Amino acid sequence: MIVGVPIETYPNEKRVALVPALVPTLAKMGLEVLAEQGAGEKAGFPDNLYKEQGARIVPNRSELFSSADALVQVRGLGTNPNAGHTDLELFRSGQLILGQFNPLGAPKAALALAGKGVTSFALELLPRISRAQSMDVLSSMATIAGYKAALMAAGNLKKMFPLMITAAGTITPSKVFVIGAGVAGLQAIATSRRLGASVQAYDVRPAVKEQVQSLGAKFVELELETKGSETSGGYAKAMDEEFYRKQRELMSRVVAESDAVISTAAVPGKKAPILVTEDMVKSMRPGSVIIDLAAEGGGNCELTRAGETVEINGVTIIGPINLPSTIPYHASQMYARNLTSFLQNMIKDGKLNLNMQDEIIRETLLTHEGEVVNSQVRELLGLPLLSPKIDEKGNGS
Repeated sequence: MIVGVPIETYPNEKRVALVPALVPTLAKMGLEVLAEQGAGEKAGFPDNLYKEQGARIVPNRSELFSSADALVQVRGLGTNPNAGHTDLELFRSGQLILGQFNPLGAPKAALALAGKGVTSFALELLPRISRAQSMDVLSSMATIAGYKAALMAAGNLKKMFPLMITAAGTITPSKVFVIGAGVAGLQAIATSRRLGASVQAYDVRPAVKEQVQSLGAKFVELELETKGSETSGGYAKAMDEEFYRKQRELMSRVVAESDAVISTAAVPGKKAPILVTEDMVKSMRPGSVIIDLAAEGGGNCELTRAGETVEINGVTIIGPINLPSTIPYHASQMYARNLTSFLQNMIKDGKLNLNMQDEIIRETLLTHEGEVVNSQVRELLGLPLLSPKIDEKGNGS
């Protein structure tokens, strides 16, 4: 089987799906690697590194797509809505495509993929089970986003983060408030603490209190009913508007006393909840900073503009998009390791082993044989559930 590594075409995307160091790992699996010329250049991986590890460089995209049995991408159709449609013309029926497709947020992209007859795997749909941890691209990219968010907060704040005792007097530590203690939030907490800030954090899931405290931060407890706030997969669950209204009311005091607020609350496939209102922003001291990691999903702050930096009453509000791409070397390295682990789970002797009894394969399979097969995505599209296929042993698949 030949695996192709194309250049990412999403605007300002610098990551690459496979790094040179992992080419030999794929070779041991019986896979040959082709890379489009310049595929890893923006991430710090020039063509010669791929050649040294045994990959072959092809001069253009059309040759790569026509030669590869499988294609690995960071941003597939759905996460790359404009340029991604150009690739549809190059896909072949039966070709294997792996990447991120935003299937819950842009389910119609799955219809287009199914129409081309490709077998696609959406890595965002990976089940949160221990066996899949090494494949979890969302956690890897969230780690980078949380780290970079803390650096952005420190870099844009008109204060220093750490406590300092100087000849000119004592400088008190900055106060950072992190909203959402998932992977990105926990990394933002850890990085802010390493930089010397005094950190508080809140999450709708009480179970994360211990993790927050283990990083040296204070867990903010609000008098709210949080039963049912967590999905079976461990993600924060969308709550009703009355819950968010009361949450904002109780949280306003903490926001007002913070120098920097880093918000990370996102619900897969849905608009991000508004947690920081305009009035809450106005209550903050001039010179304060808000880093809204939920900007691409509409933002946790009412005043956030995705991809922009705005200043309201002296408070800087930053709505970054695609933060992992700003640290492309390690982001690519982490993504490629996740992807390689995923391939190792379903490639046997150089061939695809589509074992539908494997929860990892079953849950991430998006399209196959001209159909959208993922049940969550079919529901979003208003399609009836597919009848399970029966194998030779009479088992459902």
